[in-house]
Amino acid sequence: MSPMSRQNTHLSYGAVAKSFHWLTALLILTAFPLGYFAHDIAHQIQSPEFDGAQATIDRAILLFSLHKTIGVAVFFTALLRILWAITQEKPGLLHPDRKLESWAAETAHWVLYGSMVIVPLSGWIHHAAAAGFAPIWWPFGQNLPLVPKSDLISELFATLHYYAMLLLGLTLLAHVGGALKHHIIDKDSTLIRMLPGRRALPEPPEQHHSARPAVTAILVWGLVLGGSSAMFLGTHGAPVAQSGGTATSADSGWAVDSGTLGIEVVQMGSAVSGSFSDWSANINFDAPAQPGPAGDVEVSIAIPSLTLGSVTAQAMGADYFDAETFPTAVFAADIVKLEDDSYEARGTLTIRDQTMPTTLPFTLQIEGDTASMSGRTTVSRMDFNVGTGTKDEATLAFDVDITVELQATRLR
Repeated sequence: MSPMSRQNTHLSYGAVAKSFHWLTALLILTAFPLGYFAHDIAHQIQSPEFDGAQATIDRAILLFSLHKTIGVAVFFTALLRILWAITQEKPGLLHPDRKLESWAAETAHWVLYGSMVIVPLSGWIHHAAAAGFAPIWWPFGQNLPLVPKSDLISELFATLHYYAMLLLGLTLLAHVGGALKHHIIDKDSTLIRMLPGRRALPEPPEQHHSARPAVTAILVWGLVLGGSSAMFLGTHGAPVAQSGGTATSADSGWAVDSGTLGIEVVQMGSAVSGSFSDWSANINFDAPAQPGPAGDVEVSIAIPSLTLGSVTAQAMGADYFDAETFPTAVFAADIVKLEDDSYEARGTLTIRDQTMPTTLPFTLQIEGDTASMSGRTTVSRMDFNVGTGTKDEATLAFDVDITVELQATRLR
């Protein structure tokens, strides 16, 4: 193969451009069905009726990982393709006199160039901002620079990814339809110029490539990205900070002014954090001068108030918290002072249909009538029949970390 055959000419695309074209087409057409079937299974997993079958979860993870890995490959292939294209001569249109058709064809090309970058990049940011579930198969980690772990960012870019994907699909159909129209109806060499091999090709008429198709493509992408962002923000709004639980009154009791009750699980090797927005605490406490009994506490937790990233709906399902049948968890314990600011709440935790002995170590600082408490403990989800269908710790770890932070005021 001569060096010139690798380069584009005014007659046809070179071997490198053709290879990029067909490789990108293969990757995109593979990613589409993988994404469709992965999301279909994900909807099953996230439904409250999901039975927790490990085989279904494994199938979803496999399809999502394939989809994401191919998406990253599309992104880097697209960058190389675009860099190559801007260094090459662009073959002339065979019918530049058909102004509307030429404008539509070149606009579609620019939209496709944008799609090859925006669609995989938005999906990648969605993945990086989320936590856990279906890793990209490569050795460079799952995060992206400047992309924090954030449910809002993850959901926003999932929305952008979806609408960008729709635009990509529609543009691909138009692109393929135009190529077939040239080949079958016009019987010209437009499609043949992108096929492998060398052929005698007609000389395109003299022409000037206008910037209007590129401007049109930018406007199209602005409408799609701007419109989908506005629609997302209009339905989700700005994040609202949760103040946590509230305390009921009790003799010698305390009222919770603010606080958070959080959990953290490890899914596919990545930590996924969540919190309960609806819980109440009934606290009796008198700080003893020496180590020993210091009071008692009872915490009621509304399970349906849990948010746990992209797996919130799955966590509510029958194999996990089964929130419909068991909507409330209860922690009842005696408070014991150990030394200085160190305490333990020793009692039982009831989740679903299981009650297990549980100890929550915590620190406590009291200034006048104001107390600040911080505690953390670890329980096994298997002890509470949560996710018994998922017995592979590589998929979902058994240990669940529980964290409590609160500020309370003494009731007079």
